[in-house]
Amino acid sequence: MSDKRTLFPCKSGSVFDELCLEGKLCDAVIKVQDVEFPVHKMVLCHCSSYFRSLFERWMTTDKVFNLSGLSPDTMQLIIEFAYTGSVNVTEDNVQDLLLVADMLNVMDLIQVCTDFLNEMLRPEKCIGIWRFAKVCPNSEMQCKAFCYITDHFEEVFLCEEFLELSVQDLTEFLGRDDLNVRKESNVFEAILRWIDHIPGEREEHIAVLLSKVRLALTSVAYIWINVLTNQVVCNNSESKQMAKDAMKHMIRNRNMKQGFCNPYGRPRVPNAIMLASGGLSDSNPIGDIEAYDPRSDVWIKLSNKLKHPLAYHGTAFLDGYFYCIGGSDTVQDFSSVYRLDMRTHTWHEVAPMHNRRTYVSVTVLDGFIYALGGSVSSFGHSSAERYDPEANQWTLIASMQEQRCDASCTSLHGKIYICGGCDGFDCLQSAECYDPGTNLWTMIAPMINRRSGGGVVAFKDQIYAVGGFNGEEHQRWAESYDPSTNSWQDVCPLLHTRREFGLEVIEDRILAVGGFADYDNNDAEAYCSVTGLWTLCCGMKISRSALSCCVVQGIPNMADYTFSRDSLPLFNFEDGVALDENQMTFSVLSHPNSPYFDRVS
Repeated sequence: MSDKRTLFPCKSGSVFDELCLEGKLCDAVIKVQDVEFPVHKMVLCHCSSYFRSLFERWMTTDKVFNLSGLSPDTMQLIIEFAYTGSVNVTEDNVQDLLLVADMLNVMDLIQVCTDFLNEMLRPEKCIGIWRFAKVCPNSEMQCKAFCYITDHFEEVFLCEEFLELSVQDLTEFLGRDDLNVRKESNVFEAILRWIDHIPGEREEHIAVLLSKVRLALTSVAYIWINVLTNQVVCNNSESKQMAKDAMKHMIRNRNMKQGFCNPYGRPRVPNAIMLASGGLSDSNPIGDIEAYDPRSDVWIKLSNKLKHPLAYHGTAFLDGYFYCIGGSDTVQDFSSVYRLDMRTHTWHEVAPMHNRRTYVSVTVLDGFIYALGGSVSSFGHSSAERYDPEANQWTLIASMQEQRCDASCTSLHGKIYICGGCDGFDCLQSAECYDPGTNLWTMIAPMINRRSGGGVVAFKDQIYAVGGFNGEEHQRWAESYDPSTNSWQDVCPLLHTRREFGLEVIEDRILAVGGFADYDNNDAEAYCSVTGLWTLCCGMKISRSALSCCVVQGIPNMADYTFSRDSLPLFNFEDGVALDENQMTFSVLSHPNSPYFDRVS
C-alpha cells in the first residue's frame, strides 16, 4: 500500500526541481551519513521549528549541518515534503518517516503519517500500529488503534499479531468493559490461542487471564464442557475454582439481571445501543428518549430530550450525530431537523427539509440521510429528498412511484427499499427500490400483506417487513424479501400485534419495541435468525406509539448511554454453601431443557 500525500497543493514540483535538486540559491547543506542535500534555510525553517533552532544556534562556516541517526532516503522525503507539501507514504516507510518527522518536529508531516496509519487500521495490523504509537509516542494514533482493537476484538484475536501481545497488554484488553464481544466464550478461546502459541511460558498466566473472562455470560454447559475439561485450567487450582464459582453463580442466580457487579457476570459495554425517541403516550406527544443496552437488557431514560415533543417523526444516526427529522406535535407538521452531538450531549438545528413531513420514512445510505414520503395536513407525499451533512443541505431526488405516508424504509447493498404505507385511501401492499446511481425508483414484488405503520429493516441480506395495520386489523405477520429472487416469504410472526412501533437491528437480532394495539405499549421482542423465533426482552420505561428508533454505534463515550455497570446490584454467594462436582454435573446433564444448558454462549 502506498499513497502520494499532498498537504499544500499550491506548491509546484517544478520549483522543487529547479531550486533544490539543481542546487540554485541554496544557503545550507544537510549531511546525512555520506549524502549531502543542498537546501534553503527559509524553506526548512518554514516547515520545522527544529531546523529554525538548528540554523539559529549552530553556526558553521562551511554551511554543512550533520544530522546523525537518520537514513538518506528518509531525509530525502523530509526535504521533498518541505519544498512541495507532498510525500510518497508507503507501508514500508511510514514508521521511519513518522519517527524522523517527530524528531525534526515537522508537524504537518506527522499529521500526514498519522492519518495514513489510521487508515491502515485492520484486524491484522492494528496491534502493530498500537505498539508503534506507544513507542512514538502519538496519543491520537494510540487511542484510535486501541479503540479499534477493542471494537474488533473477535477478528483481531484470530490474527498473528495478537499472539505477540504481552500478558500485561492482553490482561488490560480482556478486563475492559468496552471489549466488544458478542460471545463471551470468544474471550476464553482467545486466551487459549495466546497460551498455545508458547505454552511452556504462558500456561502460568491462566489464572490472571481467566479472571478477566465474564464466565457467567456464557452458559453452564459451556463452562462444564469447554472450561472445566481444559487441561490448562485443570492444572491450575485457582482457575478451576473460578470456573466452579461461575457455575454456582449461574445456577443460583437464575435472574440474570442480578449480580452484574460480580466479576463473573458483569456485562460488557455494547458497541451499539438503540435509541427510542418521542411518540404518543396516552395520546399526547412526548420528547423523552430512552436507550436500550442490549448487553444487560436494560432501558435507561436519557437526560437529553427532543427539542420539543414529537410523534410520527424520523431519526437517523450518522457520523456521531443523532438526527431528528420532521414529525408532528399533533397541531402542526414540521420540516425542521435537529441533531444531537452524542459526544457533547448538545442539540443543534440544521437545514430544514424542502417539505414538511409527518409519518416520514428515514434511512441512511453512503453518508447521506434520506427522507421519503410522509404527509402534511393529511395529504400524502410521493416526494423524496436527501441530506448532505458536509454541505448542510437537502436536495430533492426523484419522487416515488406512489404516494406513501406511514411507510417504512431501509437500505441494503447500495439501494433504498420502501414498503407499504398509506396513499391517503388504502393501506399499501406495494414496495419500491431506489438506485442513487440512476436516481430512479423501481417497483419490486408486492408484499404478501398490506401494511401501514409497519416496520422495515435490512437483516442477513434480506428485507424484513413486520407488523402494522392492513386496513382492517392490527397484525403480527412478518415476511422477508430476497432481492436476488424478487420474492417475499413468510417468517415467524410477532408475539404481539403492533403498529406505529420501532424496529431496528442490534446485536444480530431484530428488535421491535412499543407501538399501538388498542393501547400504547412499552414491551419489546427480539427475532433471532438462528432459532427463527421472537422472544420477549426488557420493555421500555414509557408506553408509547408513533415513536422513532435508530441504532447508535461506535461512539467513544458509549458508557454515557448505557446502564452504569457499577450501579448494577451485587450478588454474593451464600456463606458456607458449596456445590460439589456431582451436583454441578447433575445440574447440567439432568436438565437439558434448562435455559442455562441451551443458552448461546
